[in-house]
Amino acid sequence: MRFHGRGGQGAKTASRILGNAAFNDGLYTQDFPIYGAERRGAPVAAFTRFSDRAVTERGFVFSPDIVAVMDDSLITDPIANPFVGLRKGGVAIVNTTKSRESVLPGRDDVTVLTVDLTGEALKILGRPVLSAGIAAAVARVSGIKEEAFLTGLVEELHDIGISNEMTEKNKVLSAGIYKEVRPMELRTEELSPMEKLVPLAAVVVGGGIEVVTHTGNSTRRHTGNWRTYRPTIDYAKCTNCMICYAYCPESAMSLQVNGKVVIDYDNCKGCMICLTECPLRAIGQVREGDLR
Repeated sequence: MRFHGRGGQGAKTASRILGNAAFNDGLYTQDFPIYGAERRGAPVAAFTRFSDRAVTERGFVFSPDIVAVMDDSLITDPIANPFVGLRKGGVAIVNTTKSRESVLPGRDDVTVLTVDLTGEALKILGRPVLSAGIAAAVARVSGIKEEAFLTGLVEELHDIGISNEMTEKNKVLSAGIYKEVRPMELRTEELSPMEKLVPLAAVVVGGGIEVVTHTGNSTRRHTGNWRTYRPTIDYAKCTNCMICYAYCPESAMSLQVNGKVVIDYDNCKGCMICLTECPLRAIGQVREGDLR
């Protein structure tokens, strides 16, 4: 299995929850993440393997049976490229409100499952943390028993210091997702040696590591699609105090000639520090998925 998400959404934790769950179900397991310098919102990838036989292969999962995409903005990101290497007969699980047909057109050889994990997480947890929900979906599809999954979930959340109250909420969230997603028998086909060459490079880059081998050739990357929420300005309340401009850590606030602050949505990561610091509450927020 391969998880694709953004820093802060819980891809690493999801892979570990799934690994724990598979171990509790009597399987051999392996899980690990990959990411560059830690930046909330940056693309990350994590991997899980499990089998009824010893797992001796090490390294990235280049040709997964299941791909779990935790943010639908990654679908069209040429660096993340989350579906690269997905085997014929495999399953793509995508956190989105979009239709199955629009998520992965042209791949009739795989099954696409869509679920609004962000909406469920906001409703139950109060924040867009998706690790428990996406791990539950993958566990259900791959046939891990619910009891083994919930035990693995609790073990991992306690290990990383999550409170009992939040752990219980994550159990509620994941139990709901587990029941919503249907189990299936995976019958995937191995890729040819030539087909394996493309995923080899793409997964490493998709995990957030870009290699620059010549000066001046790195691609300029806008970070505006890292957001879960988009800040908005109510100019009827704004008094041009410029506190948001001063506090923005990404310099995504700029001033017009009339002194009004405008937001550079190409590079605003949605940290919402501007909303927190605005003394007049002239800055609000809207869920980004509602605008895509």
